[in-house]
Amino acid sequence: MTTSYPSREDLRERAAAALTAARVRTAALTDAVSDADLTAQHSPLMSPLVWDLAHIGNQEELWLLRNVAGRESMRPEIDPLYDAFEHPRAERPKLPLLGPEEARRYAAEVRGRVFDLLERTPLEGSALLDDGFAFGMIAQHEQQHDETMLITHQLRRGAPVLTARDPDAPYDPPLVAEVLVPAGPFTMGTSTEPWSLDNERPAHVRDTAPFWIDTVPVTNAAYLAFIADGGYRDPRWWAPPGWQQIREHSIEAPLFWHREAGQWLRRRFGVTEPVPEDEPVLHVSWYEADAYARWAGRRLPTETEWEKAARFDPATGRSARYPWGDADPTAAVANLGQRHLRPARAGSYPAGASPLGVRQLIGDVWEWTASDFLPYPGFRAFPYREYSEVFFGPEHKVLRGGSFAVDPVACRGTFRNWDLPVRRQIFSGFRTARDV
Repeated sequence: MTTSYPSREDLRERAAAALTAARVRTAALTDAVSDADLTAQHSPLMSPLVWDLAHIGNQEELWLLRNVAGRESMRPEIDPLYDAFEHPRAERPKLPLLGPEEARRYAAEVRGRVFDLLERTPLEGSALLDDGFAFGMIAQHEQQHDETMLITHQLRRGAPVLTARDPDAPYDPPLVAEVLVPAGPFTMGTSTEPWSLDNERPAHVRDTAPFWIDTVPVTNAAYLAFIADGGYRDPRWWAPPGWQQIREHSIEAPLFWHREAGQWLRRRFGVTEPVPEDEPVLHVSWYEADAYARWAGRRLPTETEWEKAARFDPATGRSARYPWGDADPTAAVANLGQRHLRPARAGSYPAGASPLGVRQLIGDVWEWTASDFLPYPGFRAFPYREYSEVFFGPEHKVLRGGSFAVDPVACRGTFRNWDLPVRRQIFSGFRTARDV
């Protein structure tokens, strides 16, 4: 692993800041609701919020206090309760989970011990410690569960409990609808990003044919045209399992949309509002994205194409960390970190464009790709098989780019997300591509 930080103290400060930011967000998501809401299951697709809260502390204890520091388990009896592979989400409300206050105390006690450990631990000498990887992994894990909890908040019924200002990003509609990505090789993945996860590794060369890709994600206005043209009623556009899914569940629009008095409305964190036509479409499954692309005479980009459009600079031939370069994200280039509770308008963040001119590749909405979730050549599971390896195969499709709900620590040009193609509760959208 190659160090990207100038000193051990800078690295400690970075790790401490990432852990603190994650815990502040966790508290905001769990303090906003009553104990009854914390312990309720708002959807069988999701865990009770209180499970996520204690699971965050349990994973932190497992990897930092036990694996890094070599300490005994603080609460060995709860380990099976918070093992994500031991109990499906639908069954977790029936478990003897820690209550809200006990879960908070447990997570806080673990965090106090972790900060003591961070001050004393040499951040080198093993794969877990090099460049503070284990601490970065835990910060990313907590932020990923924060996004999961935000999804639960969206599924929750009742009055709004979360607030955030609307996006006020620089807005400059692009002059062209699509961008040409040239043929040739580029470097995909990473072997040097210190906190990258196993499925992002190693860096390797991929070659692509030339292709066109949408300048911005597909908007609600464009998706409304698909609906108005009978897209949900025409089997020509649908993969057979997708057609079966929409017929069985009477799906006729993205999740959380409904039609009333001749107008499409959506529910967003407890607020019902008209569907904003200039935002990227949100809460669509892979099947819906694929069907729209077929209807539009296009296709979804492959994961390789998406990453080339996001990272490749034809002037230098190198792949940057992000579309805008190697610098960490700021509010000027991407909608990340739950600063807002919605995507920005399509055409926002011109400063975050890739060298080729593709916009909003990071933040706003996760983007479905055409690709199955598979390992890169030379993949090595680390630090455990269950993070990535057990999900490899055609059952899961890759999403890229991150949404408004993703924190910068868990988002970069190489970051890979994946989910089942039927999933709609996630903050997912897409853009389309076509061959030259």
